[in-house]
Amino acid sequence: MTSDNTSQSRFPRAIRSFVKRQGRMTTGQRRALDEHWAEVGVDFSDTALDLTSVFGREAPVILEIGFGNGDNLADLAEQNPQQNFLGIEVHEPGVGACIMKAIDRELDNVRVMRHDAVEVLRESIPGQSLSRVNLFFPDPWHKKRHHKRRIVQPDFVRLLAEKLQPGGVFHVATDWPNYAEHIAAIMTASDQFAALEQCPDDRSVSRFDTRGQKLGHENWERAWVRI
Repeated sequence: MTSDNTSQSRFPRAIRSFVKRQGRMTTGQRRALDEHWAEVGVDFSDTALDLTSVFGREAPVILEIGFGNGDNLADLAEQNPQQNFLGIEVHEPGVGACIMKAIDRELDNVRVMRHDAVEVLRESIPGQSLSRVNLFFPDPWHKKRHHKRRIVQPDFVRLLAEKLQPGGVFHVATDWPNYAEHIAAIMTASDQFAALEQCPDDRSVSRFDTRGQKLGHENWERAWVRI
């Protein structure tokens, strides 16, 4: 019989960049998930998706990781009907809220996935298929012993480089100075990205902006281009 320690060494558990919290779902959010998942939702697949089939058309694809309640994702999709928007979020209430927005605004250029973003990038997203990746206010994991759980790590950056088209953009925002330093150091060390002098200016103001202001934090926002 294989011991637990031997099993764990052979099959190490993946480090997650999130904790799956069971927030309370509203009736509308639950209805959106139950009734409109087939229209807006995309099930996780361990083989590369055909994004043209997923959206029913060929257009540039913008990916947002951890979209919260979907405000920014829906706003960008409404403002840019010529582009496709794919969002990834693990928390069901947020997924339901985003689907509600897509249905209410008749946004046929929005799709959402409810799964670990790193696994989605690695398994489901075809190479060089994304024109932009947005990562806004990821969990900072501010305690030093938890820094390994931050999503922005060298392996994640290499994965982004595989999935972004040449000239594609990685846009990130955080209100935690230590995490900003961490991201800047990792991105500077990558030879696959170059810093942009100016970030895209289309991000919606979110509750995370307000939260940061209440905590006395300043937002740090940067973007890099895939070279």
